[in-house]
Amino acid sequence: MTGPAKNLPQLFLEAKRWFDDALLASMRAAGEQPVSIAQGAVFAVLDDEGTSISELARRIGITRQTAHQAVHGLIGMGLLEQVSDPASARSSLVRTTAEGTRVHQRAQTALALIEQVLADRIGADAATALRRALSEPWGQPPSVEAP
Repeated sequence: MTGPAKNLPQLFLEAKRWFDDALLASMRAAGEQPVSIAQGAVFAVLDDEGTSISELARRIGITRQTAHQAVHGLIGMGLLEQVSDPASARSSLVRTTAEGTRVHQRAQTALALIEQVLADRIGADAATALRRALSEPWGQPPSVEAP
C-alpha cells in the first residue's frame, strides 16, 4: 500500500540523510575519526580565519549550546582550535588545525565522488538540473494561507 506523495521538505531531508550517510561511511572506511552530523556541519560553515561559536550556531541553524558541544568535541579530536579574536579581547574564534584541514579536504573529495555516484545513478542531466535548481535564489520564505 502506498501513502501520499512526499512533499519537497521530506525529499530534501531524505537526500540530506543519503549524503550524510555516504560521507560518514566513506570517512569511516578511510580510517578517519567518526564525527557527528552536527560536527560535520561545523566544517561546512567555518571561515578560514575563524568563526565565533554564536555565528556557527546561526549559520547551521542550531542552538549555541549544541554548536558549543560540537565544537568542543572537534577540539578534543584535534580538528579545531579556539583562538583569541583579534577584533575583540572578550571573544574567541574557532578555526581548523592542520589535521582538521586535512580531514576537511578529504571529506570534500569524498563528497565530490559521492555526487558523481549520484549523477551516475540518476543521470548527469538530472544531477546538473538539480544543482542548478537548488542554486537559484528563492527569495524570502513566503507566508501563505492554507485554504
